[in-house]
Amino acid sequence: MDSKKDFFQDVFEVVRLIPKGRVTSYGAIAKYLGAAKSSRVVGYAMNASHSEKKYVPAHRVVNRNGMLSGKHHFQSPTAMQEALEKEGINVKNDVVVDFKKLFWDPSKELL
Repeated sequence: MDSKKDFFQDVFEVVRLIPKGRVTSYGAIAKYLGAAKSSRVVGYAMNASHSEKKYVPAHRVVNRNGMLSGKHHFQSPTAMQEALEKEGINVKNDVVVDFKKLFWDPSKELL
């Protein structure tokens, strides 16, 4: 089986565990999956997640500074922010407000 496809599925499973109203980063997911230097590949997985049959809440994954760096891969340039705001997350200038407080670290949360 294709190892990249397996990694993408592992990423999707982690992302599905992020609680509503919380966010995580590409790097935190990569680190949790034992591939700390693969945050970019997690980003590629998020881009591919929109075609998954089982829903992947990709809007909850942002960069290490809380920036909505993947927003251009959604249906519209504002869809990612709108999805976060629907969950009670404030976004200002494409950055999650209170990012550190809302940060969900799979390495700590999924022990």
